[in-house]
Amino acid sequence: MSSEPVYKRVLLKASGEALMGSQGFGIDVAVADRIASDIAEARQMGVEVGVVVGGGNIFRGVAVASKGGDRVTGDHMGMLGTVINALALATSLRKLNIDTVVLSAISMPELCESFSQRATLYHLSMGRVVIFAGGTGNPFFTTDSAAALRAAEMGAQAIFKGTQVDGIYSADPKKDPYATRFDRLTHQEVLDKGLAVMDVAAVALARENSIPIIVFSIHEKGGFAEILTGGGLKTIVSDN
Repeated sequence: MSSEPVYKRVLLKASGEALMGSQGFGIDVAVADRIASDIAEARQMGVEVGVVVGGGNIFRGVAVASKGGDRVTGDHMGMLGTVINALALATSLRKLNIDTVVLSAISMPELCESFSQRATLYHLSMGRVVIFAGGTGNPFFTTDSAAALRAAEMGAQAIFKGTQVDGIYSADPKKDPYATRFDRLTHQEVLDKGLAVMDVAAVALARENSIPIIVFSIHEKGGFAEILTGGGLKTIVSDN
């Protein structure tokens, strides 16, 4: 393991559920602060960081559709949840004096700037952490797809997918004690095996843009920086 980061520009994907902590709903500020401290550690190493955060701790659009409601409206509600989470994480980063900007795929100028690739690259060049809110701005697409899309647009060298476990397993290790853990996979193997790490569209987009996906536990303090320097427990999805 080197003290120098393996990647210079990365996209961190964090689920909304990660922000809940042990709560059943909403945002645990202590958890948001801890994730922010991990991002700050990466910035101090000179790594440029973009972040996509989900909204499942607040609302899931599919929940509306499953009960006969309009999926489009449900997804719009979920996008608003991601904006709430993005603003919370930005607040935690600013408490650490980390210059941060929130760019939303849905225009709401009173709350945050609107997303564009030009704005993204400018803010990264200024040393800011860029948090992408509002998903892709379109219904029927997950925040995983948003993460792969934003990673391609910002020229990220890797997508870091923070999950509840320390890598990709053949089954949920919390339910199946015999689940096999993978150290390395190709994008195609993830698709062929139907491994539920990111949705199919996200994995395919990452593959098409030759962006590796690194899956790790977002609950390990300091884990993000450790993996950035080549250590830590993770699964690497790459065709190289």
